[in-house]
Amino acid sequence: MPGALPDGEPVPVAGTLPGSALDGLGARPFGLYVHVPFCATRCGYCDFNTYTAAELGAGPGATSPGSYPDLAVAEIRLARRVLGDADVPVSTVFFGGGTPTLLPPSALGAVLRAIEAEFGLAPGAEVTTEANPESVDEASLSELRAQGLTRVSFGMQSAVSSVLAVLDRVHRPGRPAQCAAWARAAGFEHVSLDLIYGTPGESDADWRRSLDAAVAAGPDHVSAYALTVEAGTRLAARVRRGELAPPDDDVLADRYLAADEVLSAAGYGWYEISNWAVSGPSRCAHNMLYWTGGDWWGIGPGAHSHVGGTRWWNVRHPAAYGARIAAGTSPGQAREVLSAAERQLERVMLLTRLADGCPDTVLGPAGRANAAQVVADGLADAGALARGRIVLTRRGRLLADAVTQKLTEP
Repeated sequence: MPGALPDGEPVPVAGTLPGSALDGLGARPFGLYVHVPFCATRCGYCDFNTYTAAELGAGPGATSPGSYPDLAVAEIRLARRVLGDADVPVSTVFFGGGTPTLLPPSALGAVLRAIEAEFGLAPGAEVTTEANPESVDEASLSELRAQGLTRVSFGMQSAVSSVLAVLDRVHRPGRPAQCAAWARAAGFEHVSLDLIYGTPGESDADWRRSLDAAVAAGPDHVSAYALTVEAGTRLAARVRRGELAPPDDDVLADRYLAADEVLSAAGYGWYEISNWAVSGPSRCAHNMLYWTGGDWWGIGPGAHSHVGGTRWWNVRHPAAYGARIAAGTSPGQAREVLSAAERQLERVMLLTRLADGCPDTVLGPAGRANAAQVVADGLADAGALARGRIVLTRRGRLLADAVTQKLTEP
């Protein structure tokens, strides 16, 4: 089941933000994340805030795929009121979930048109949707492109049937490649595939097979994530009962190195620890906005937002979210106003994960002093440090948290 949201101070009923959050609004990139909380089935490893039809039920107060787009549009209008008259054209939109493509393409298009009407889209705005391979076909992908979406990210996870079965994924192994071809034919310039490594029972050969299949499908972007066993999931219960072995840290490290080797050889350059792209324009601009300190408003149940150092998150359950939207009040459950020290820590942590690196000018005296030791330990590139940036080596990427700790020592 979905994980719990963090604690925080109450969000005002009208969603009003502190003045400090609005300072500089419009000078930073601004994006919208639209959370679609529906899935046809629940994967055993997933603790995202998603719900099947059986989990949501029916009757008064239930939120369904049919009613959800109007709720999302209402929150978009709330966001416009809260942000006032500032000119904040949207540079990125990301439909995530859940399975956004359980909604008809026209519904995603209607939400996108509401965003354009309220905020305007920046020239060349990136508009992404996530998609499970079994939730789209040639016709729906063509319609999504016609509705104004520019990028699609398919949840491939693996090319091996036995691995997909452990993850409770229901698509056949060749389906993501077929979807990628359909997306290209529909006019999507940017197509991404997501992979997961470290699934119990997955062999080195299985992982190499998945990498080779992803490359052969011809996306311009690949993400690869280590499997995490999240508390409360079916996978966690199976591991706890001894039915499956937990992921091994050394195996996960080897799988990451294999991914970087295969993807680099195929022309994909890493630009964030878990992400590779064939060029700068192929990078996910929405995620780059997160990692480089931009502003974003998260639409939907459980969605998180960040504007000018104020972070908040919506109530989790779709019924509670729908009730607040229907009442004309903010769906925000709680928020936190980050201190200067907290913002600094996050900035260093996020920038260090990027291939572009973290400028040493954002480090404190101790962090700058430790940077030389990080290089001496083989965790960051000596040439980059000479140019004033902390750029992780391949080994450093495996130990990124330890590097961040060294760079943010007081």
